[in-house]
Amino acid sequence: MLTQTTSRVLEPSDLDAALAVLDREPVANAFVTSRVQIAGLDPWRLGGEMWGWYEDGMLTSLCYAGANLVPICATPRAVRAFADRARRAGRRCSSIVGPAGSTADLWRLLEPQWGPARDVRRRQPLMVTDSLPSGIAPDPYVRRVRKDEMETLMPACVAMFTEEVGVSPLAGDGGLLYQARVAELVGSGRAFARFDTDGKVVFKAEIGAATDRACQIQGVWVAPEYRGTGVAAPGMAAVLRYALADVAPVVSLYVNDFNTAARRAYTRVGFQEVGAFMSVLF
Repeated sequence: MLTQTTSRVLEPSDLDAALAVLDREPVANAFVTSRVQIAGLDPWRLGGEMWGWYEDGMLTSLCYAGANLVPICATPRAVRAFADRARRAGRRCSSIVGPAGSTADLWRLLEPQWGPARDVRRRQPLMVTDSLPSGIAPDPYVRRVRKDEMETLMPACVAMFTEEVGVSPLAGDGGLLYQARVAELVGSGRAFARFDTDGKVVFKAEIGAATDRACQIQGVWVAPEYRGTGVAAPGMAAVLRYALADVAPVVSLYVNDFNTAARRAYTRVGFQEVGAFMSVLF
């Protein structure tokens, strides 16, 4: 047992202790928790390392270091230790994302070596709901996407990602990893869309992370020609109905603070702001 204050890379045998930390904030940690519940702490299966911070021998904070760098329940001392470790390892992630406070502290320590970032989004409201809205009927045409509709869905997914992140997910490996992720969501029944009479996507969203306590909606997108026509709120209500019935008792999402149209639609469907995330994009 560790008796000092220290950080180290966690091992598969640390799984229960790591899950206990993740469980302290089930909504904010849904993304990482869902990965750990499926893959454990083996770096190859997890897609990255899990760093742990110990206070008096107790695991108190985590940091997921994979395609994203994600501080979890991170105290100021833990953030400093994670920043030291990240500097020594060198930047391997495409983004830093997590609760706004600890992420801002982490970026302040890493920016001199890792900066400049391509984009810094300092405040992304974290919103949650645990019930269906009373005043918005779910869009009856929003449904689960079938596996044979992947080719129809992909252009909408690519458009959403490019608009949201600022770079195409097809860059680098030609989109193989991104296509595999979309296929995984379709295959698990967590991708939803409304198609028009020509078979084109009108609205889409995915449940990107899911645990037994909370799930997270991501990838919300409305085709440009349908924006401003009232498609988003009923579409979100439909996805919310599926999520609450089939996935988890609490549904969350986070959104850019400057995206006023999306925030308005989410509020109409009953989502309430409970905190904020921050993202640093490279």
